[in-house]
Amino acid sequence: MYRINKLLKEKNTLFHTQDLAVLWGITNRNTLYTTIKRYVDQGVFTPIYKGFYTTVDLDQLDPVTLGIRALHEYAYLSTETVLGKAGVIFQLSHHITLVSSLSKIISIGDQSYRVRSMRDEFLYNDMGISIENGIPIASPARAIADLLYFNPNYYFDNLKALDIKKVRSIQKGVGYL
Repeated sequence: MYRINKLLKEKNTLFHTQDLAVLWGITNRNTLYTTIKRYVDQGVFTPIYKGFYTTVDLDQLDPVTLGIRALHEYAYLSTETVLGKAGVIFQLSHHITLVSSLSKIISIGDQSYRVRSMRDEFLYNDMGISIENGIPIASPARAIADLLYFNPNYYFDNLKALDIKKVRSIQKGVGYL
């Protein structure tokens, strides 16, 4: 089967170099890079950054999915992004905020991502995290617990939106307290 056919059968539109090697069964690095370069030249792939490609335009991608896939490791949406949507904080964040095992700021196109580092024992505890459209997202209570983990003195604008008992329960369940 041609490599392009395997690619078109995938519902995924974001690929790291290693993903393509596995998908196509290529073990020779030179063959892999040559194939990828040809697909970039033909317009099949759009490079996002070195070793990370998409088969669609960047503006067609969900920004959260793009950020999580760019990290190429487990991460979930939390802190300011979740709390802003829930009406707990009013300050606009210029970043989509993610929690992962590393700390960095990433820019892809017009979107920037702030990734906060959390110890694995807390990161992989799924209390207060749900999966929506394949994306792990913290509940507002978990996002508050996470934010207090990173900054115990953080100021919350809308205290009426806080369920302190639920936040404390998550803090204890995850192990923050």
